[in-house]
Amino acid sequence: MTYETLTYAQEDGVGILTLNRPKRRNAIDDEMSRELGEIMPRLRDADDLGALILTGAGGGFCSGGEQSGKQLSPTQYRRRIQDFHLWLNELMNLEKPVIAAVDGPAYGAGFSLALASDFVLATPRARFCMVFARIGFVPDLSAMYLLPRIVGLQKAKDIAFTARAIDADEAKALRIVREIHAPDRLMDAAKDLARRLADGPTTALGLVKNGLVQSYHSDYRTMVEMEAYAQSVATSAPYHADALQRFLDKKPLAYDWDATAGTSGKN
Repeated sequence: MTYETLTYAQEDGVGILTLNRPKRRNAIDDEMSRELGEIMPRLRDADDLGALILTGAGGGFCSGGEQSGKQLSPTQYRRRIQDFHLWLNELMNLEKPVIAAVDGPAYGAGFSLALASDFVLATPRARFCMVFARIGFVPDLSAMYLLPRIVGLQKAKDIAFTARAIDADEAKALRIVREIHAPDRLMDAAKDLARRLADGPTTALGLVKNGLVQSYHSDYRTMVEMEAYAQSVATSAPYHADALQRFLDKKPLAYDWDATAGTSGKN
């Protein structure tokens, strides 16, 4: 996969998708949006992908969405945002664990990208900011959906209204960040976590992710039906058959998080 604004590499079931506009702090312009729209369906359909790391080049994660410089009508601007959501929806619903490795600024849409991931690992240099109010905008790229679900409504209002920068320690206290690592350890920690997840029951984890996301806007009966469907699919997956045989043979299970604790630093 060759792109102008992205790089992608994959090894041992772990993919690394890098936003690659370091001179612009990896801001999302129309070309990057188009390329994300191309790569996300490919990652969705990649059977050999077990987990995805999302990061930025050059000591920054993503400084937000870059304006095109063209005067857009309200209809055109609405369509632009809708185009962004085509690939964001693929990212949010990717049935593989997604880890954001954040070093430097995650501002505006970059903050939203981190929120759209399953786990966020950061360095002490990371800064998160819903910068939109500073220029009279509203949070976009699903920030108004994701942020209150992670930090709660009152804190989401604080973050969005003030448009203040949040450091890594506060982001961890707010449950936005899972772990904080030194800059020279960030990608190693992200790879370690991704490999542990990629070695797991990919089908089951994908079904769990889908179910948890759907639970926010589904009633009890719908979730019961989804659970029954998901369990029937998980039961038929090869991973389950292997795990069941290991159990019967009194062998260690292949996926045992507690047994591998410490291999990715903090847990």
